[in-house]
Amino acid sequence: MSNGNARSAEGAPEDARYVWREPVRGAYPPLGVMRLAGIERLRLWLQHGPHPPLTHLTGARLTGAGDGTAEAAMPASPWLVNSAGVIGGGTLAILADIVFSCAAETQLPPAIPYTTAELSLTFLRPTPLGAELHAHGQAIHVGHTVGLSEAFVLGPGDRLIAHGTSRLALLPELDELPEAPAEPEPDRDPGAFEPMTSLPAAGEPIGQSQWGSRSGADVLAGQISGSLPSPPLHYLTGLTLREAADGRATMTLPASEWLASPTGLLQGGVIAMHADTTMQSAVVSLAPAGTAVAGLDLKVNYLRPGIADGRELTARAEVVHAGRTLAITRAEVRNADDKPIALATGSSIFLPGRPAALDDREFPGEAG
Repeated sequence: MSNGNARSAEGAPEDARYVWREPVRGAYPPLGVMRLAGIERLRLWLQHGPHPPLTHLTGARLTGAGDGTAEAAMPASPWLVNSAGVIGGGTLAILADIVFSCAAETQLPPAIPYTTAELSLTFLRPTPLGAELHAHGQAIHVGHTVGLSEAFVLGPGDRLIAHGTSRLALLPELDELPEAPAEPEPDRDPGAFEPMTSLPAAGEPIGQSQWGSRSGADVLAGQISGSLPSPPLHYLTGLTLREAADGRATMTLPASEWLASPTGLLQGGVIAMHADTTMQSAVVSLAPAGTAVAGLDLKVNYLRPGIADGRELTARAEVVHAGRTLAITRAEVRNADDKPIALATGSSIFLPGRPAALDDREFPGEAG
């Protein structure tokens, strides 16, 4: 085996660990649990599992469910770091989406499925690495066709990192369901639960010396060519930057089963992460040397389910307005059949003189 500095023709370390290519762990609740009311099936799931693949990958998991409420946790692992050395705001959507959906699910009667239709997040400060992140969700309204919920994402000391809302589409009642099981099926991994993010991270962010001396477009071009490293998030999920210049960016993401929620489909938060990371790359392509970029908010509308079939999703983003301080961006995520599955918009802020990895200060607003 070569040392960690050796690189392949694509610029990746030859001994790098591509987690998303490893055998998938986890399982899904059987369809029969839909015979139970939402709060009952969530409590059964909390007690017996199984953990879906996305939980085995990231550690993001439901930790509690009450009357119109839900709680979840996720480690802020170095595996989640992007090229700038931070956990991007869109990655927090993986955690927030759990409580968005489960808080509303506690209010649903038996046999009523749902899907995420819209997700919005506002980011207040950078995510501290190594911390255990927590999310608290609250159902605002659950009717016959629509569910609304909100979420608070907290870091150490219950410090607020992000806040958001989500709209769920409630689907027609299922019929001819199998009997509800006494216990769900066990995980494919029979050992003790330990997420893949507990392993030492592969990859590395691009150093501040590069960000401080080169424009954002130049740094991203180096990453695409392989002369600069790919971040841990690439090795964890397969998320790959393909193009970035002049306020536009393209990224691909393998629709791996590792990214599947308990439904067996790609989690909405994962699709949000894909769109947001691509939009941030588009903004970075306009940044001068020594200028950090931070996302301020994100909104995603979901058009159709993402199927975990292993084929590539493609996100294309463009900056539609860039001033001295703010940039407004939009993105579209398409599946391998070139059908759109999500539309996203977001705003970002240029921060001259701040390191690319940011710091613990709040993100300033427009007037800042």
